[in-house]
Amino acid sequence: MTTGLRTRLVVAFALVGVITALAVAGGMYLKARTVILQQAQDAAVLALTDGVSRLDRPPPTRDRLQLIASGLSDRDDTAVAVYGGVSAGGLPLSVVPPELRDAVRGGHVAWQRVSVGGVTQLVSGTTTPSGLEVYSLRTLEPAAASIAELSTRAWLFGGCALVFALGLALLAARSVLRPVRELGEAARRMGSGDLKSRLDVRGSDELAGLAVTFNHTADALGRHVGELRRMEADARRFVADVSHELRTPLAAMTAVADVLEEEAEVLPADAAQAARLVSQETHNLARLVNDLMEISRFDSGAAALVLDDVDVAEAVRSSLRARGWLDVVETSLPPDVVARLDPRRLDVVLANLVGNALRHGGAPVSVALEVQPGWVVITVADRGPGLSSGVLPHVFDRFYKADSSRARSSGSGLGLAIARENARLHNGTLVAANHPDGGAVFTLRLPGGAR
Repeated sequence: MTTGLRTRLVVAFALVGVITALAVAGGMYLKARTVILQQAQDAAVLALTDGVSRLDRPPPTRDRLQLIASGLSDRDDTAVAVYGGVSAGGLPLSVVPPELRDAVRGGHVAWQRVSVGGVTQLVSGTTTPSGLEVYSLRTLEPAAASIAELSTRAWLFGGCALVFALGLALLAARSVLRPVRELGEAARRMGSGDLKSRLDVRGSDELAGLAVTFNHTADALGRHVGELRRMEADARRFVADVSHELRTPLAAMTAVADVLEEEAEVLPADAAQAARLVSQETHNLARLVNDLMEISRFDSGAAALVLDDVDVAEAVRSSLRARGWLDVVETSLPPDVVARLDPRRLDVVLANLVGNALRHGGAPVSVALEVQPGWVVITVADRGPGLSSGVLPHVFDRFYKADSSRARSSGSGLGLAIARENARLHNGTLVAANHPDGGAVFTLRLPGGAR
């Protein structure tokens, strides 16, 4: 699971603090433990050797051996004296490890920690020039108590170090993450369109450098976006102005072209063909100019709806009838479906969808009307080859034509883009898909509807 930067910083500081505390406390504990045990061991050996040197008097009889062992025994020590095969004292020889006795017999002062009754104790031994062996058993409980207290203090030190590390981590995370949070918030504001979002520069560290870089980048982005917006506005104004200026000469050209087309029957063959071509291209140019003006209205936000209560089925029939398509298009139009729409813009959408289906799809072309809760749904379908996977994502793009060989077709490539903009203006949607049985399907969803 992904964790936040604050959590990672706190965990990292805590780990560093704990590891450092454990290392220091552990090292101190081990060193002190060694010193305490060494002191206890040295004290036991020194007491044994001093006592033996003072008590060693011939002859080493059993009573003398008992006297020596008693002289070396106290609250913390129990001793045994051995000479030859005779021993006396309160310490059983079975407690003395054999290797320790061998070392003592060899003339060495030796010691070894042993476990007696589950308690760790120290056995030390020495010998005299006369051959007297003396062994002492000393409890290490005082040393163990000191070591236990030292261990408790080490754990307490580690706990305090952990608390201190966590507090330090929280303070560090707060100071480090505050500029990061501010940077993230500024980036979100900029992403939402606030190009004036800037950061306050504090200090001269790396985070301050990052804030300076962000501000410089934001300034450059603001300049570029402003320039792009200015260029886009100029381009839209240019298209609108050109389209507007072309309407008057195009109206005159269209009138002349219509006259020439009417007189084509009495003209020579080449002149008649030229007259018809001029008329067709003039009408195509007029449609393109009208489409460009419509697009410029959408881009500038000047497009507006003129709403009215519309009988949707009758509006669909009127649109088909006006273009002579009523007999070539199958319809399924339930009566009494009323919605508040702009009838002119609905007519534009239907003309584009049905016209495309008739020109580029396959028969039969159908138009179906359906009422869904809160929506009026109009479906235009054909039984042609459908839309390829490469065409579907771009079918509503401006000037996009699925077939590059139709680059000089009568269409401008703006019809479907205008149809979708009209749907959006109604707060509706227009989507394209392929029918499972073949053919393209365009679905127009407009809000409202009552029966």
